[in-house]
Amino acid sequence: MARGVRARVFQAAGVIQALAVRLPNWLGDTVMAVPAVRALRRAHPQARMLLAGPWASMLAGQGLADTLVTYPRPWADRLAAADVVRRFAPDTAVLLPNSFESALAAWYWGARRRIGFDTGGRGIALTDAVAVPEPRRHQIDEYVMLAERCDTRVDDAVPTLAPPPVDAGERAEVRALLETAGARRGSPAVGVHLGAAFGPAKTWPAERVVDFCRLLDEIGAHAVLLGTDNEAATAETIAAQVPATCLAGRDRPALLPSLLAELDALVAGDTGVAHLAAALGTPVVTLFGPTDPALSAPRGRATALTHPVPCAPCFYRVCPIEHPCLRGLDAARVRDAVMAMIAGRPAVEPAVSAPHGSREPTESRR
Repeated sequence: MARGVRARVFQAAGVIQALAVRLPNWLGDTVMAVPAVRALRRAHPQARMLLAGPWASMLAGQGLADTLVTYPRPWADRLAAADVVRRFAPDTAVLLPNSFESALAAWYWGARRRIGFDTGGRGIALTDAVAVPEPRRHQIDEYVMLAERCDTRVDDAVPTLAPPPVDAGERAEVRALLETAGARRGSPAVGVHLGAAFGPAKTWPAERVVDFCRLLDEIGAHAVLLGTDNEAATAETIAAQVPATCLAGRDRPALLPSLLAELDALVAGDTGVAHLAAALGTPVVTLFGPTDPALSAPRGRATALTHPVPCAPCFYRVCPIEHPCLRGLDAARVRDAVMAMIAGRPAVEPAVSAPHGSREPTESRR
């Protein structure tokens, strides 16, 4: 009875009682949503809060929500997940993906207030249709724009996540995996993530990775090659040429935070793994080619490297020419940036360019 009376009072006052946040579909975007999500949690402590998205489980144990719902990609499974959120009975939904489907889902959930960007003809399904900024902002800052519609103030726009405890079972499993794979003890372990769900245009050419691994070995550091089953063959080919530990295809998503926390640094393309590592506090050097670091570079202990070419950023998934943007990133330059990050020195690089608002948006914007 008391809870029902309190709920009616809050409703009359316009206070959020149950808040559902539809997280982005990609890992990196989910990490970039953390500042907005954390600010919503702090601004509305009275509200029950639910996060729904394919990577929601990565935010477990972070104190960001009461309920996490894994929102699968297959449509049939999404319907079941939508029913879970509907039973949560949100009165407010913040929709971070720009899809029409996410707006319709919020309507199905029964949310009286539905906040999202007015794009793709979905404004009719939103109560708060927010204009897409021009020029485009960094993805983190665009998510913050949506959170601010809920009387939320974001004081820190750097994603941060607590790494798994050193004595956690997953950390011990990762250390055993590294030892079994031949990682050297006592030397800096530098992860090199080889893949990108976006497409091969985001990946550093294998010959550059070979050069980088060789340079690391010369200074007493050790490369750890990371990736999915799709990159396993490439990783094995590289490891056959130079000293490197190959873990591509040998870990699993549940181990990823622990694996990244065990590394001394990470080199990756513009991928979700780079964002997750930076949020966990692992130094990250991100290699940008077809995408724009002003729109999606990791924040925190991270630096972005580019090789200026006239065609970048093109936002192509597959380069139609010789991949000059990433092929032109010299291995010695990447090594120097990595070692500076490990030593706690800033990597001296040119300032990030202004966003290219007229260009095709990155994967984060879809």
